[in-house]
Amino acid sequence: MAGRERVVRMSVEQPLWRALTAYRVLTTVYADLLFAVNRGDFERPWIAAGFLAAMTGWTLATLPKVSAAARCTKRFLAVDLALALTGILLTPFADSHAQLQDGPTLPGIWTAGAVLAYAIKGGWRWAGFASSLVAVANIVERGEPSRDTLHNVLLVWVASIAIGYVVEVARASERTLARALEIEAATRERERLARDIHDSVLQVLAMVQRRGTALGGEAAELGRMAGEQEVALRTLVAGGLGRPSRLWEDASRGAVVRPADEPGGSGGSGEGDGGGQDLRTLLAPHAGSRVTFAEPGAPVVLPRPVAAELAAAVGAALDNVRRHAGPGARAWILVEDWPDEVVVTVRDDGPGIPDGRLAEAEGEGRLGVAQSIRGRLRDLGGTAELVSVPGQGTEVELKVPRGKARR
Repeated sequence: MAGRERVVRMSVEQPLWRALTAYRVLTTVYADLLFAVNRGDFERPWIAAGFLAAMTGWTLATLPKVSAAARCTKRFLAVDLALALTGILLTPFADSHAQLQDGPTLPGIWTAGAVLAYAIKGGWRWAGFASSLVAVANIVERGEPSRDTLHNVLLVWVASIAIGYVVEVARASERTLARALEIEAATRERERLARDIHDSVLQVLAMVQRRGTALGGEAAELGRMAGEQEVALRTLVAGGLGRPSRLWEDASRGAVVRPADEPGGSGGSGEGDGGGQDLRTLLAPHAGSRVTFAEPGAPVVLPRPVAAELAAAVGAALDNVRRHAGPGARAWILVEDWPDEVVVTVRDDGPGIPDGRLAEAEGEGRLGVAQSIRGRLRDLGGTAELVSVPGQGTEVELKVPRGKARR
């Protein structure tokens, strides 16, 4: 779909997997160093050495498995937890005094890494299952568990379940955010299509209605049908649109989401779309007997999509002058090129806009100002200010910051 929104997502789980990878490596090194220092205290050091060698090899070989949720399979989790439980239960065979002295087990705190993998992968229920098995293994290994043993078991159990619950909440929040961004993307695409419709189809239908009514006869019937289609199309366009939410207003300030083919999006930089465009060349054709065009002496260069959208907004403003200010109204276009922004002002000497008329027109589905002018400038990261005094004409000031226009 043209104009499809490009949403960049980052998994909230990925930092947890990276932390778990580092934790497994560090706890493996710690268990090996602890054995090297206390080797003489073991009655059967060969049992401890064999297990730690297997644990170290397993940890290093399976580092890719704990780098992402997709790679961490159920089979890996089962083998990993079985290795941790085996190490706990082998501790009395390597050193019978470990039960009496309440010393660390062979895997030590490496066991918590196996439990945390369950928590990150499957949430709090998986974490509760894994930590319960570890608790049973520790109690069996101790025979008569001390208060410190029960304290450590409870700590692992509560911590793993808490982390699993946090992961589930983060996943739900990520899904909600992704859905919200998709809705906003669809809304932006509808707004873009509405502008195109307003600038072409609706204006043609309105012209056919006016000319047909003026000609009379069969042309009047054709004009009436065109008027009905215009009303139906305006209703359809207005019904599919809503006000831009705060999410998109925030995105225009520190954007994480941009239309892929609209100005300001990741696919619409001036360089990527054929370089810059002199805004004066796009606005000059509007000059005529009743439209005065004032421009700087130097080119006003903007990225091509930005210049095109800004020129289209000026065209929509002039179209409103022709339609609402009367055939004898004059208009003036002033282009100002400042270091940090480009300002285009469109002023007329028509009767002005009565108070509340713009809101009333928007409610009727007439979105010339709301979409063709303000909507375009909002997409460019700029602003459109309209000042009208009844009897003294209307002035539309369009501002596009150069920094946002380049993004």
